[in-house]
Amino acid sequence: MIEFISPLEIVMGVLWRFWPVWLSLALVLFLSLRFRDRLGLYGHLFDTGVGVAGVMICLFWLFTAIFADIVAPFDPLKQIAVLKSALPGAIDPESGQAFLFGGDRLARDVFSRMIYGSQIVLVIAPAATMFALMVGTTLGLPAGYYGGRVDAVLSFLANLVLAFPVILLFYLLVTPGIRETSIPQWLAGFFFIFPIILFCTLFYTRFNERRGLLALQIGLTLLIGGWIYIGLVFNADPFGIISITPNQLNIFVAVVFASAPGVFRIVRGLVMDIKTRDYVAAAQTRGEGPWYIMLWEVLPNARGPLIVDACLRIGYTTILLGTLGYFGLGLAPESPDWGTGIKESSRLLRAYIHPALPPVFALMSFVLGLNLLADALREQSLKD
Repeated sequence: MIEFISPLEIVMGVLWRFWPVWLSLALVLFLSLRFRDRLGLYGHLFDTGVGVAGVMICLFWLFTAIFADIVAPFDPLKQIAVLKSALPGAIDPESGQAFLFGGDRLARDVFSRMIYGSQIVLVIAPAATMFALMVGTTLGLPAGYYGGRVDAVLSFLANLVLAFPVILLFYLLVTPGIRETSIPQWLAGFFFIFPIILFCTLFYTRFNERRGLLALQIGLTLLIGGWIYIGLVFNADPFGIISITPNQLNIFVAVVFASAPGVFRIVRGLVMDIKTRDYVAAAQTRGEGPWYIMLWEVLPNARGPLIVDACLRIGYTTILLGTLGYFGLGLAPESPDWGTGIKESSRLLRAYIHPALPPVFALMSFVLGLNLLADALREQSLKD
C-alpha cells in the first residue's frame, strides 16, 4: 500500500529542497544591491524591477543546476517499480522520500528529473550560443567593414542558411541517419576553430609590438583552445575533463549552424553603422590596421545589442532543445532534459495532468527570465 503526503507537505517539501538555492539567491541579492555602484552594467540591472526579476530567475536556475545533487532527492535515472506513474506525494517505501511531483511511466521521480534537466540546459544552451556568437562575429566584422565582394560572398552564404526552414534544418542535422556519418564532426571541426582564430587575432592586433606578452597569450590560446577543441570535436581529452556525447555534439553543431547566420547579419549591420563614426576615422588616421579597428574600436561599441541578442538566443536555444527532446530528436531517450521530460509525462495526461507541468514550467520560467534580462539590458544600452 503506497502512502502519500498532503498537498501542503508537498509544497513545503519543494520549498525546503531548494534551501541552498534560496540561500545563494539571498546572498547574491544582498551583495549586488550593496555594491551595485561598482558593478557596472550588472549593477545597473538592479535599478528596475524587470532587471531584478530577470537576474533572479536566471540565477535561480543556475544555482539549481549547481546544487542539483542536494536539491534532487533521487537519482534522475533511478526506477522504483512500485511508484510507476505515481501520483504527487507518493512515498518511496525504502527511503521514506516522497515523489514530490509524482512518477513517470518508467517509475522515475519527475521532480528530480526536472532538477537535473537544468544542468543540461544551462550547459548546452549558453555554450552553443557562445560558439554561434563567435562564429557570427568573426565573419560579420569583415563583411561589414570591407563590404564589396567579401560582404557579397559571406552574406550570400548566410542568407542561404537562413532561407532554409529552421525546424527542417535541425531535423536533418540531428536525425539518426546523419549521426552515423562524420558530417557533424566535420562541421564541429570547422565551427569550433573560429574561437581560436578570433582570440589569436584579438591578441595579435593589440599586442603585436610586445613580442614577449604576445607569444605568451598566443601560446596559451593555442594550448587551451586546442585542448578544448580536441575534447569537443574528437572527444579525446587526455585528462578526461572535457567530453561530449555524439547526441550533444549534434545539438551543438545544429545550434551553431542555424544561429551563426543571424548573428552574422546583426554584427554586419552594426559594423556598417559604427565604421562611419569619428573615432573609427581617428583610428584610421593613426594608421591602425583594419582588424585592430574591427576588434578594438568597432566591436566594443557593438557589445550592447550583442549582449541583448545573446540572452534572447539562449532562450531560443532552450526552446529548441525542448522541441527536439519532445520529438525524440535531441539527447538520449533516458536524458532528464526538459523536452524529454515533457514528452514522457504527456503520455500520462489522460490519468492526470500534473507530470507534464514541472518541466513545462521550468522551461517557461527560464526563458521568461532571459527575456526579462534582455529587456533590462536593452533599456540600459539605450541609456548608454
